[in-house]
Amino acid sequence: MKTVAIIGASNDRKKYGNKAVRAFLQQNYAVYPVNPNETEVEGLAAYRTILDVPERPKMVSLYVPPPVVLKILPDIAAKGCDELWMNPGTESDEALAEAERLGLNVIQACSIIAVRAFPGAF
Repeated sequence: MKTVAIIGASNDRKKYGNKAVRAFLQQNYAVYPVNPNETEVEGLAAYRTILDVPERPKMVSLYVPPPVVLKILPDIAAKGCDELWMNPGTESDEALAEAERLGLNVIQACSIIAVRAFPGAF
């Protein structure tokens, strides 16, 4: 099964963290919303941290600012994933260097478009 943890998932349907949840659900992914301030996103249980997600996701898609990315990279590395998607606005030189140091497979692109969905459609 295709799995994705969306860090920065939101209940605000205008935010990309919510659009991503809906896009991945539409593409039949098992979606794990991650946000310490939400208990549920789009009817799915939300997890406080990536470490709380019940399985190792194949993808982790980020929708948080670069300073937050830098803080959570060690947890992402500890949990593991095949691909770490740094969506536009989440990357920084420092975060990219740290992700590389941690051995993460970083992809700098929009994960919504990568699964053949379009943010404007949501």
